[in-house]
Amino acid sequence: MTDEHPYLVGLLGAGIGSSLTPPMHMEEARHHGLAYVYRTIDTGQDRLDDAGLRAFLDSVVQLGFDGLNVTFPYKQQILPLLDDLSPTAQRLGAVNTVLVRDGRLEGHNTDVTGFAQAVDRHLAGASLSSVAQVGTGGAGAAVADALLGRGVARLSVTDRDPQRAEDLAKTLRARYADRDVRAVRSDDIGDALAEADGLVNCTPTGMAHHPGTPVDTDLLRPEHWVADIVYRPLQTELLRAAGERGCRVLHGGFMAVYQAARTFELVTGRTPRPERMLHHLQQLVASPAV
Repeated sequence: MTDEHPYLVGLLGAGIGSSLTPPMHMEEARHHGLAYVYRTIDTGQDRLDDAGLRAFLDSVVQLGFDGLNVTFPYKQQILPLLDDLSPTAQRLGAVNTVLVRDGRLEGHNTDVTGFAQAVDRHLAGASLSSVAQVGTGGAGAAVADALLGRGVARLSVTDRDPQRAEDLAKTLRARYADRDVRAVRSDDIGDALAEADGLVNCTPTGMAHHPGTPVDTDLLRPEHWVADIVYRPLQTELLRAAGERGCRVLHGGFMAVYQAARTFELVTGRTPRPERMLHHLQQLVASPAV
């Protein structure tokens, strides 16, 4: 027996045809007895301009969607087109979840809480005094905010676009005035790691179609912890090398699951089981059919 309300949810982004978010959501909904349809809305190479995005959001309301997940390249672009923003989304300047409530569009960001929960539950006891982070895009900004929110005192960020790293560091310093947040050149990541407790990869490097590691793994020491937000594969080249060096590791599936679980809760009001969602995600990642 299913809930009386049939849910319609979508994922908006470019190049998202292989996303595992839809099946992960729908499998969890099945366990709750919900009628729940989740579809990808892939704009491909034709990025929507502001007018096109506004028209799309109007259609979302008219078609009776209950919510959206939003990913690259629309997380920042969508902000001024929404009616309300959660405090986290407003502070971060990025949205990855939109709720449709009585014709109004509410923007939220579950990337921040997703990574924070992953750290709390799976890096418990790890030192968070100093962290080096590679990648400062939309996901990187959320991860950096989550790290500082968890008490990181010194955060060094780097990016292949140095100006983007500088801009994020400046924003974070204004938000967390009592912390040491600095942008470093890619060539100087070794110096940052030398004084860091942990490393976080917030770039696509390590994905199936983007092989490699974001840093020279010879820089890693056994006392480092290493986290990756890539979840396909769960064991990236970076995490494999880190594990071989005795580092504590955190794979990207945890962030993917916790952010999805929070979105599911916001949309349905039901409390999901992240452990069950993680098990399903692991099955999906391992399946050659996906």
